[in-house]
Amino acid sequence: MDGLKAQLEELWPLVMDVGLNVLWALLAILVTWIAAKIVARGVNRLSERGIDETLIPVLETLAVWGTYVVGGLVVLDIFGANTTSLVALLGAAGLAVGLALKDTLQCIAAGFVLLGLRPFRVGETIQFGGTIGTVRKIGLFTTELDTPDGLRISAPNDKVWGETLTNFTRNSSRRIEIIASIAYGDDVETGMNVLRTLVANDARILADPEPSYAVRALADSSVNLHLRAWAKTEEYWDVYWDLMKKLKPALEAEGLTIPFPQRELHIVDAAQKQLAK
Repeated sequence: MDGLKAQLEELWPLVMDVGLNVLWALLAILVTWIAAKIVARGVNRLSERGIDETLIPVLETLAVWGTYVVGGLVVLDIFGANTTSLVALLGAAGLAVGLALKDTLQCIAAGFVLLGLRPFRVGETIQFGGTIGTVRKIGLFTTELDTPDGLRISAPNDKVWGETLTNFTRNSSRRIEIIASIAYGDDVETGMNVLRTLVANDARILADPEPSYAVRALADSSVNLHLRAWAKTEEYWDVYWDLMKKLKPALEAEGLTIPFPQRELHIVDAAQKQLAK
């Protein structure tokens, strides 16, 4: 009994030391968790100070994970771990993991390139490859978009950067092109005047660049008139749809017709072929 008591008395300082270290470690973990929340909120508020909203998700991710890494090192230091050697070990392990996750690192690198060059920002509508959508978020690994039909797409950053990008909303104005087909028997100048009237009656069409009118083609069944006009990017589709809606009744009001495709068919019977010989 005396021997057991002596052993307990000998181990008690060690138990107390380990217990205190555990408590300090738990406190460090709690502080790290709270600090990460505070850091995330602080980064999210940077948009209020003029920081581009496109940068916020990546900055938040880096700041939060940086806080967790610092907290982890503090916890290891509490238990007496050699953090210097551990950092070197983690660096070597990170290199090995990096070689194994080459494609993932390409996504991260492409993400930084997208954030640096900014070919698009959050809220802009883009197209790459066969994908079109409005950008919601540029993350460390993926870019998230909402398609026009309401689908959410998450595309790897390297796939986005590796394609030719079309940004539909970056410029302040876009050109509208309208083709009006009239019959060969109709007056071309009357058709041109119809297009000019449509443009004059829509205040959303910009005066600069000036609208242009031309005969686009002498097609098989029609004369195709071509209108080119400019509108603000945010009004592009509204203007386009309104012009298309008004075009047909405007042409008909001037006595012009939109012809159907026509083909002339000549039938020659066998007797006529023989006489021709």
